[in-house]
Amino acid sequence: MIFDVLFIILGVALVLFGADKLTEGAAALARRMNVPEIIIGLTIVAAGTSAPELFVSLVSALNGTPDLAVGNVVGSNTMNCMLIVGCAAMVAPMTISPSTVKKDIPFSVVASALLILLAFNSFLGRFDGIILLLGFVAFMTYTLMQAKTGSSETVKETSPIWKNILFIVFGLAGLVIGSNLFVDSASDVALSLGISEGVVGLTIVAGGTSLPELATSVVAARKGQSAIAIGNVIGSNVFNILLILGITATISPMEIEGITTIDMAVMLLSVVLVWLFSRTRYTVERWEGALLVGLYLVYLGWLITSL
Repeated sequence: MIFDVLFIILGVALVLFGADKLTEGAAALARRMNVPEIIIGLTIVAAGTSAPELFVSLVSALNGTPDLAVGNVVGSNTMNCMLIVGCAAMVAPMTISPSTVKKDIPFSVVASALLILLAFNSFLGRFDGIILLLGFVAFMTYTLMQAKTGSSETVKETSPIWKNILFIVFGLAGLVIGSNLFVDSASDVALSLGISEGVVGLTIVAGGTSLPELATSVVAARKGQSAIAIGNVIGSNVFNILLILGITATISPMEIEGITTIDMAVMLLSVVLVWLFSRTRYTVERWEGALLVGLYLVYLGWLITSL
């Protein structure tokens, strides 16, 4: 138990280090390549911070614990929208571009609704996985088309490109290694206490694999790079559902038992709330962030009382 606690602390430290370096490198790379920061957030940063979810979900499904795999994604997405956007907005109000509000966030809403529809029979098969993967291809095609037509950055970047790439690589390494340490140790503690796989996936594992998104978004918001922060969250949500569950279901079809309709509905509600808040003057204010965090704590309390 003592070693588990030490690994949890070490994991958090690595995640914080990785988030800082990843954000710094990604923002500099976006400026140097004249690519809008929102595109970097939706792709490079989102893919990097979703790496823990991919690893955990795929391994969980292959090991015969599908509730842990699906619970990880559902819990991570709920945490992304409520806790992470909430915390980032409380640090600094998040300015959201009109195109993100009108196009990117609705894509995340559609992805969430699609997962609920496909998982309605408590089963994700290979056909369902292929549908999710096709959705991911459509998302990436649209995002890359945005990059070609997006406005260029006005701030010139002087740091060498190799340094930016090195920061991104070290940042991703810190995020992945730190998250894995956290998840493994925290899951061992929880499972030894007799907590179900579904609840562990929705809470502890989701929390651990969402640490990269939390750290990256809060650091980006503190540095005034809200485009990377919101792009990271929205991109990660889409990656989690369409790519991660798409790959996982295609490789290993999953029976879903421990994830309830309420859990799925809360996931959808969370991204809808972010969308609604973003539509008001294209900003998520501090009080709206506090409301999102409060709602997440209520949901977390409900999960704990239902054990």
